[in-house]
Amino acid sequence: MELTDRAIDRIIEMAWEDRTPFDAITLQFGLKEEEVIKLMRREMKPSSFRLWRARVQGRKTKHTKKRDFDKGRFKCTRQKPISMNKISKRNK
Repeated sequence: MELTDRAIDRIIEMAWEDRTPFDAITLQFGLKEEEVIKLMRREMKPSSFRLWRARVQGRKTKHTKKRDFDKGRFKCTRQKPISMNKISKRNK
């Protein structure tokens, strides 16, 4: 699967977010955790990649099965709802 520059940017952003699990990236982009790691290694400077790996390795919030909560706690009240990588419009 060929990813656009915009999709790659979004995957990197999601990978850096503490509370966005790898499962969310898999659901939206079809990339498994190992593939995300390869993408991050390819797209980032070596020093940035090492910082990222140290940050996410073993982090409970990046792995859905290791979380001690199901849903709700990680979402900011000001965050717009996201459905399959599309931001829903707010009803006014």
